[in-house]
Amino acid sequence: MRHAHTASSARTTTSYAILGLLSVRDWSTYELAKQVRRSLRWFWPRTERKLYDEPKRLVADGLATATKQYTGQRPRTVYGITEQGREQLRRWLDEPPATRSMEFEGMLKLFFSDSVSPQLRLDNIRAKRLVCERKLAQLRALEPHASSGPEGPYLTLQLGIRMQECVIDWCRTTEQALMEKQ
Repeated sequence: MRHAHTASSARTTTSYAILGLLSVRDWSTYELAKQVRRSLRWFWPRTERKLYDEPKRLVADGLATATKQYTGQRPRTVYGITEQGREQLRRWLDEPPATRSMEFEGMLKLFFSDSVSPQLRLDNIRAKRLVCERKLAQLRALEPHASSGPEGPYLTLQLGIRMQECVIDWCRTTEQALMEKQ
């Protein structure tokens, strides 16, 4: 059954992220989701449901293939990229990127924090710093693996590290300023 998602304008960035992973090798949806959690989630977080649905859309559009395989008696579907999918991916990679956006709940909470106590505001910033410090440790643990692989993943990892360091620095500066006001 074909779906009406044939125009490249109907593709989402998640579509292209999946095509990009399929250009590396064939994956089952479980493996795709695991790979996204391992490598892409730092800068392209998506719900698992989207990751399981998108390969089916790509197959329906002729950009990917689906092959049934068995692990013991358990069936699984392995997805691969078609030549048409590679062409779509190449075209997308050649386009200028969309304007960067930032989704940062901590900043949203800070923006509206005038109605809470200064201590709660400070506690929220500290909590954000701790989360960023944990993420930074996770990213740094990936560095040895990324530095021995393709350049693109290493470069994105370096940006992720710098972004976490920047937010941590901002949190520390803001914590200090808020403590001085108290």
